[in-house]
Amino acid sequence: MSQRPPAPPSLQELRKEIDAIDEGMHRLLMQRGDIIDRLIQVKQTQEVGSAFRPAREAAMMRDLVQRHRGILPLDTVESIWRVIISTFTYVQAPFSVHADISVSEPAMRDSARFHFGFTVPYVAHFSAQAAVEAVATSKGDLALVSATSSRTPWWLELEAAGAPKIIARMPFVERADHPAALPVFAVSRVPDSALVTEVETFSVRVSGWNADVARALSPLAEIVAVPDTAFDGAALLVSVTSATSIDKIKAALIEAGASVRSTALVGSHATRYTVPSTGPKS
Repeated sequence: MSQRPPAPPSLQELRKEIDAIDEGMHRLLMQRGDIIDRLIQVKQTQEVGSAFRPAREAAMMRDLVQRHRGILPLDTVESIWRVIISTFTYVQAPFSVHADISVSEPAMRDSARFHFGFTVPYVAHFSAQAAVEAVATSKGDLALVSATSSRTPWWLELEAAGAPKIIARMPFVERADHPAALPVFAVSRVPDSALVTEVETFSVRVSGWNADVARALSPLAEIVAVPDTAFDGAALLVSVTSATSIDKIKAALIEAGASVRSTALVGSHATRYTVPSTGPKS
C-alpha cells in the first residue's frame, strides 16, 4: 500500500515561520547597526565628511540583481537595499539630499525617496545650479539633478579642484517599468578611492555648436547641451564609456566643424545594469 503524502503545514505553522524570519531580519539589521557603530570609531567618518562609497554600492546592487529569484518583485528588493545603504550611510555621516525639481517635482521626489528613504532629509531647489551650490557649501551633502536635460550648465561648478563631482547615475538597475525611472546624476564629494570610473563625465565648452554637430556626436556618447547663442557656442556634459574616449569626442567635434575651447573631468559613475524585459532569474 502506498503511503499517504504528508499533510501540508497549517496556516499557523507558516505564520510562525514568517514571524521567525521577520525577527531574524530585524536582529540582523540591528547587528549591522552595531558593526556600523564600530566602523565609525575605526574610520572616524564623522570627522572626514562624506561616507558615500559609489563603487561598493554598485557592486552590491549587481550582486543583488543577479541572485534575486522568486515572487518578490525586484522593485521592492532594490528599494529596501537602497534605503538600508542610504540610512546607514546617514548614520555614519549625516547628510541631506538637495533635489532639483525644475524638471519634475513628483518624479524627483519619487527618485529621492526610492533611493534614500525618509530618514535622510530632503531639500527641494528650483534649479540644478542651486542644488549643486548647496552641496558645494556643505560638509557632505548630495545633490540630485537631471541626467538628460538642463536649462543651465550646472556642471561648470564641478570643474574646479576640490569641487563636488558626479559620483553616480540613477536608477542604477534599469528596466522598462522602474518605479523611480527619472534619470538623475548624484553629485557630492567622495574620496578618490571610493569612486567608480566605468563612465567618466566631462565638461566640454565648444564654439560653432549647431544641430549638425549634435547629430555627429550623438552616436558616440550621452550628451547634455546648453547652447550659448551669444557666442554661437555651447556647454556640454559628455558621458564617456570605455568604448570611446574624450580624445575621440574632441576629434569628432572638430571634424564636425566645432572648436573645443576647454575640457574638464567633472565626475564618474558605474555602468548601469539593465535587467532583461523578461525580468530577473526565478
